[in-house]
Amino acid sequence: MNKLMIAPILLLMFFPSKLASADEHEFFKGKPIHLIVGTAPGGFDTYSRVIARHMGRHIPGNHTIIVDNVPGASFLKSVLHLYNVAKPYGLTIGNWIGTLVMAQMIGRQGTDFDARQFEYVGSQVKNHDLCVLTKASGITRLDRWMNAKTPVKLGATPPGATPYDTAAILKEVLGLPTQIVAGYNSTREITLAAESGEVAGLCGFAWASVKSTWRKGLDSGDAVVVLQNTPEPHSELPNVPLAIKSAKTEEARKLIQLGVHDVSAMTYIYSLPPKTPKNRVQLLRKAFTDTMKDPDFLAETKKANLDLDPKSGEQLEKIVKGFFNADPVIVKRLAKILQ
Repeated sequence: MNKLMIAPILLLMFFPSKLASADEHEFFKGKPIHLIVGTAPGGFDTYSRVIARHMGRHIPGNHTIIVDNVPGASFLKSVLHLYNVAKPYGLTIGNWIGTLVMAQMIGRQGTDFDARQFEYVGSQVKNHDLCVLTKASGITRLDRWMNAKTPVKLGATPPGATPYDTAAILKEVLGLPTQIVAGYNSTREITLAAESGEVAGLCGFAWASVKSTWRKGLDSGDAVVVLQNTPEPHSELPNVPLAIKSAKTEEARKLIQLGVHDVSAMTYIYSLPPKTPKNRVQLLRKAFTDTMKDPDFLAETKKANLDLDPKSGEQLEKIVKGFFNADPVIVKRLAKILQ
């Protein structure tokens, strides 16, 4: 074997990752990346557009990231597109909701995908789930809700998204008099409906989103945080009660833990289609992690009142896979509530 043939072999033996990295850099060069948000403009869209403005700088070639809103069936339309249609090249990122992992686990109709097969890029924040109602509704405290003479109307996106699933679980396990009005496309639509008196408010609303999209209502006192659906209170909401503290049985507590708390850890998901090459997955995971530390990104999120508590793609992958090891008795009960 001559020296000209030996040199490339030695390079592959001693520097394979660098050569692969160079190949991936060349692949991404000059190509736009599409970020598919599975809902209409609102909380998810707000975060994704901020991320898109900064993440491109951390991908070789200083990329343009184009945000495409693909609403439908509570994120399911976009997830099925990501799973079945999008090419696994690393040029399509999906932003979807962790309740669909639970929906797949309980066998909800239409969830024809395996969440464990996606390649996870990361998550920018753990969802701090709330119930927020209007002052005009008269339901400004949990005891008023518990003792309401007529069911309190809560707006919701269709089953499979947080506003519906959280409301359904709390209605069942806490005995809250509630009428769920599903069919809205986004939390923004629901807040507008609440302001007009069409509904009283909503559950499954992240504190990070409330602060950015319903700021005016909070500041005026027209929007009131009535319940926190989290293990611990948020530092900014020390006096708002926790839903799990009102659970009367161990089963009720387990249902809130699995159906609300555990889902909140993976609410905001960014993932790639299954079978995306691992080198590209790692490159985009690093770009996402670097974006979470980018000074310009941090300044913009602070100005927009957007909370951050990021998880890496590896952490998110572990959370998703671990979710399928839940107590089968609780899973069956949850399925009955949410079907």
